[in-house]
Amino acid sequence: MNIVDLRSDTVTRPTPEMYEAMMAAPLGDDVLGDEPTVTKLEQLAAKMVGKEEALFVPSGTMGNQIAIATHTKPGDAIIVEEEAHVIYYEVGAPAMFANVLTWTLPSDKGTMDPTTVEKRITSANLHTPGTTLICLENTHNRAGGTIIPMANLKEYRNIADKHGLKVHVDGARIFNAAVALNRPVKDLCDDVDTVNFCLSKGLRSPVGSILAGPKEFIDRARIWRKRMGGGLRQSGVLAACGIVSLTKMVDRLAEDHANAQLLAVEIGKLNGFTTDSANTPTNICLIGTETSAEEWQAKLHEKGIWCFPVAANRLRLVTHADVNGAGVQRTVEVFAELAK
Repeated sequence: MNIVDLRSDTVTRPTPEMYEAMMAAPLGDDVLGDEPTVTKLEQLAAKMVGKEEALFVPSGTMGNQIAIATHTKPGDAIIVEEEAHVIYYEVGAPAMFANVLTWTLPSDKGTMDPTTVEKRITSANLHTPGTTLICLENTHNRAGGTIIPMANLKEYRNIADKHGLKVHVDGARIFNAAVALNRPVKDLCDDVDTVNFCLSKGLRSPVGSILAGPKEFIDRARIWRKRMGGGLRQSGVLAACGIVSLTKMVDRLAEDHANAQLLAVEIGKLNGFTTDSANTPTNICLIGTETSAEEWQAKLHEKGIWCFPVAANRLRLVTHADVNGAGVQRTVEVFAELAK
């Protein structure tokens, strides 16, 4: 069967150039501090996002949790959007590792209202925990790959500076946001202290994420990576793929965005489904279903269209480099066939 795998952009396979880079990569021992390919990747990544230094980590979840633990101390409070990845998909890690309290706020398509954010800040005293960190997500997964407006990023920065807070962005797909806005990714990182982004999603690396920020922060983050078991030895074989990701795979993300938009437009025309093409800016297409999303997933799976339900009546389709135009067209045709 011809499978169209739209479960996630994490299913992408390495490119031939990545395999070649893995074979040719000079190697050392990253835990001992002499891994040249990892160092090259970290320096490239830090420069691209406009931060002093960067740290290669095995996963985006680890990168986020290292950031939270490094920015805070046990008993602090952090502000997070209520359906953010760090809350919804990281199995309670802020409580387990950083021992922090999470103030979760509602949002408009993944963007929290700055006034609400400021009102939720608490000062440390005998009764209340001190709020020390604002966590953002850009693009926002569960909202449908939506982008935080640049003006909001500036407002969060001003609020953080006013109250002595730090700002971390879970930028798992921040390169998607940058491509969609036609801006350098650095522009989306200027108003945050630290950023975590994935190499293993639309950028096609098999493994790995980057956490970037000030040198002093990264020095402490490296200790947290060790504590979490994330120190890798000859990790240059993975970092080599990340270098290809950052130098060759960014601009092509626009193709994924166009494919997600096509899915939103065409499936939205069918009976029994609703989409919002105006709010499908990147590579995630959310589809409302009149009946059970799990039942639709099963029907689609039988036809070779793989996707996930993300709510009782909502499917998520994620486009990526391994789904071409023909795959998108086949997806639309299967939805149309099943909708009859």
